[in-house]
Amino acid sequence: MMKFLMMFLFMIPLSFKNKYYWFNQWLYFIIFLMFLFNFSFNYIYMNISYFFGCDLLSYMMILLTVWICSLMIMASQKIYKMNFYSNLFLFLILMLMLSLYCTFSTMNLFIFYLFFEMSLIPTLILIIGWGYQPERIQAGVYLLFYTMLASLPMLISIFYYYNIQNSLDFYFLINQNLLFLYFGFNMVFFVKMPMYFVHLWLPKAHVEAPVSGSMILAGIMLKLGGYGLLRVMKIFIEIGLKINYLFIIISLIGGVIISLMCMRQMDIKSLIAYSSVSHMGLVLAGIMTLNYWGMVGSFLMMIAHGLCSSGLFCLANINYERLNSRSLFLNKGLINLMPSLSLWWFLFSACNMSAPPSLNLLGEIILINSLMSWSSYSMLTLIFLLFFSAGYSLYLYSYTQHGKIYSSLLSFNMNNMREYLLLMLHWLPLNMLILKSEFLVLWL
Repeated sequence: MMKFLMMFLFMIPLSFKNKYYWFNQWLYFIIFLMFLFNFSFNYIYMNISYFFGCDLLSYMMILLTVWICSLMIMASQKIYKMNFYSNLFLFLILMLMLSLYCTFSTMNLFIFYLFFEMSLIPTLILIIGWGYQPERIQAGVYLLFYTMLASLPMLISIFYYYNIQNSLDFYFLINQNLLFLYFGFNMVFFVKMPMYFVHLWLPKAHVEAPVSGSMILAGIMLKLGGYGLLRVMKIFIEIGLKINYLFIIISLIGGVIISLMCMRQMDIKSLIAYSSVSHMGLVLAGIMTLNYWGMVGSFLMMIAHGLCSSGLFCLANINYERLNSRSLFLNKGLINLMPSLSLWWFLFSACNMSAPPSLNLLGEIILINSLMSWSSYSMLTLIFLLFFSAGYSLYLYSYTQHGKIYSSLLSFNMNNMREYLLLMLHWLPLNMLILKSEFLVLWL
């Protein structure tokens, strides 16, 4: 695992030369391929060096991280064209990937916490530095303080746990029946997911972030919460059986409320951001059931949502670069202007509402099984959750593609190859991974 860290360090000088912008992106794909050759076809930890090592869960998350980071560079051509601090931008993405790589590949709880918090800083700089409106400062502060407020109790809990157990390795985590430890550990993951009630930072951060910021937030940052819960939930099996039902109820009812909120959004990015909260609510509920299907389904859903949501943000940005607006009132009748892009809008909206053959479908089927076996009453919320999920996806598609074209639209530049490639690289893995889904369900 250390050899990949060395590779990232080798890439730092390349980020400071503007002429190497696309070479950087190409290198990310090379790293992805190299990592693929080291793929663990096993649930056991492999490639152990120091406190780093990867099991199947880590591998899939790191592959998703490298993939999304390379696509972030591809989506941000405007920064390169305008030379708007593009070197700093590349350096930040590299730092972000480095911190996320260490977060997912470490086998120690404290090191996990350290890099988990470190990944917040490059994201914050991305939002404040390349965001759109002046409100991006407020969005950055929301992001920072929501996470920081919840993460300090976790640090204290880690020290307390180390004092009892004398080890923080994932392998040696054992059951602890303490309520304050449960909240201390998990609250930061609930905020990061985000769970309903502590989700207010997410729509703000998404709407104000540049396309690369939105992609990394939707693609990877929300998954940190799920990954953390999957790792530490084995400490709280006993106490979890007593109080997890509270969080399942909050997640499912919150998901329905958020789905209804999606259907009255007038900002495309805001709609996609709220839909993320709804999907991650289902993931959180799945993890909290503490059964095998719940764990597996939530992981599947995280991978699927990372690719689907990131692709939708790319589409929203392609529209924004042409119309200079994200309002659904102005983004109308686009099927007449860009019929080929309309196909991509349809494909991603279909994936967002879990149409076959997307990975979302498999994830949702497994999560429904998990929640129904936990309690048949969860059907009452699941019906509405899945119905409204289709509702807001259709609303997003039909409102943007049909209707009367915005009359003040004077000039328009058509799509280029880079944008089609960017969308295809989101869509293909999302719909092809279902053919090899055993890698996503055999990690436990």
